[in-house]
Amino acid sequence: MARILICDDDEVMRDPLAAWLREGDHEVVATSDGPAALSKLSSGLKFDLLITDYRMPKMRGTELLMEVKRIKPELPVILMTAHGTVETAVEAMKAGAFDFVQKPFNGDEINIIVGRALEWSRLKLEN
Repeated sequence: MARILICDDDEVMRDPLAAWLREGDHEVVATSDGPAALSKLSSGLKFDLLITDYRMPKMRGTELLMEVKRIKPELPVILMTAHGTVETAVEAMKAGAFDFVQKPFNGDEINIIVGRALEWSRLKLEN
């Protein structure tokens, strides 16, 4: 079981994503903006993965990603968006995202990506 932080201002997307992940026996903490996600990351809770939206008020997903990589470089981050372009995906990957996911997606798809990210993180820690 992993503890996953979700950051998405759209509850119509955030809540089903949290439910899919909980069905996979993950503990999920959900926030609606970047500053709230950073607060959770600084709270002392250990997170195994961050899944964040790209387009949000207060802080874009890539801004959150860059801040997370500064304070917790080992944390894998998956960026998701409904407004993706090749340039957006390249920007995310250059900033250190583990993966970039186009919305809408289904539970099976996100579970595979989450599994890959968690396995990558586990192997990185072992080495």
